[in-house]
Amino acid sequence: MHLHILGICGTFMGGLAAIAREAGHRVTGCDAHVYPPMSDQLRALDIDLIEGWGADQAALAPDVFVIGNVVTRGNPLMEAILDAGAAYTSGPQWLAEQVLFGRHVLAVAGTHGKTGTTSMLAWILESAGLKPGFLVGGVPLNFGISARLGPGKPFVIEADEYDTALFDKRSKFVHYRPRTAILNNLEFDHADIFADLGAIETQFHHLVRTVPSSGRLVVNARDEALQRVLQRGCWSDVLRFGTRREEPGGLCARGEPHAFDVLRGSLKIGRVEWSLTGEHNQMNALAAIGAAEHVGVSPEDAAAALAGFLNVRRRMELRGEVDGIRVYDDFAHHPTAMRSTVNGLRRRIGSARILAVFEPRSNTMKLGSMKAQLPWALEEADLSFCLQGHYGWNARDALAPMGHLAVVADSVDALVGQIVKVVRPGDHILCMSNGAFGGIHDRLLQALKAPAG
Repeated sequence: MHLHILGICGTFMGGLAAIAREAGHRVTGCDAHVYPPMSDQLRALDIDLIEGWGADQAALAPDVFVIGNVVTRGNPLMEAILDAGAAYTSGPQWLAEQVLFGRHVLAVAGTHGKTGTTSMLAWILESAGLKPGFLVGGVPLNFGISARLGPGKPFVIEADEYDTALFDKRSKFVHYRPRTAILNNLEFDHADIFADLGAIETQFHHLVRTVPSSGRLVVNARDEALQRVLQRGCWSDVLRFGTRREEPGGLCARGEPHAFDVLRGSLKIGRVEWSLTGEHNQMNALAAIGAAEHVGVSPEDAAAALAGFLNVRRRMELRGEVDGIRVYDDFAHHPTAMRSTVNGLRRRIGSARILAVFEPRSNTMKLGSMKAQLPWALEEADLSFCLQGHYGWNARDALAPMGHLAVVADSVDALVGQIVKVVRPGDHILCMSNGAFGGIHDRLLQALKAPAG
């Protein structure tokens, strides 16, 4: 089968392309910006890439065009496909029909923590010898790739609630039909497509409806929105994690996030000792352990496997150190995720200074839906630095409650200059964005290396 993938350099579509190629299909693709690292990864797989959306690509006449959700009506190639009556489908639908059918799908859903939890779960299953397939919205350092077909029965997938395609406005995850589903957490996000939290809860309940009665839902016991989702109807076994009390059957943790016992009620069933910090990672670990149990991996073995988990690229990734000043890169972009990330670093370093540097880049942040939460998200940082982009709202006004502890700049160069003025040996500079952030990490390291003057 020949697939031509529109939007191939996106994380999901690029992973799908790699899996399709591994399955023996011919794969070509296009995107508005074909650039590394995804372009290099795809070309290494012998996948031909085309820059742009030229209507002439319709002449490739593939068996099917696979349409990414970046594509809209008015796109020249999409219009040519429609005019020609050519076969097309969405990425999630193709994946469901050609890869996931007949496999034990373990789907990881939630506003935060999907990539980390999916990676943890895939690593646990790999360590148990189950040889899973997986598709992750990042690069797990244990594997060095974001997706693989895998020879085993399990397939672990990051289950995104974002819409599927221009012709299918359901969340991507309704296509996957998991037997095991993690519901990590649920907050308002994606303000560009969801009117309110209730609209997202409805999509999550669509996912719950697809899990069979023999399946398992692994649900965050602390999340009120998820409890409302389950109250709409639930037909599967439910394992709750993060229980605050000794709830019979629930999974909880005892100890610090970097070293903790895994408890079922009051009974110790495993122990995790690893390099990760932050309560969010502790919760993600409990979720992964609960899901792995459903395919036969004991909690004790799953917890032990996490000792070898290396995290995911761009999750508290140390990019460099100069004169005792450390520069980190992290994908956090929603206020809750930012707060949890800062807290995780604070727990690790104690009283050393944290300089939080962030870019409100997600569609939700650009719309200003979460701007009032930013002072709360950053309160454990010693100083905060924000890039003012074309957001339609003023970051200086949003951060005014922080007074002199928050600095806003209109360019990455100006932001670097402000940081270098005040940074001192022993500081930790935490850069948070869901994009490249203008290469700020390398610019900071270069500026720190430059002689004073």
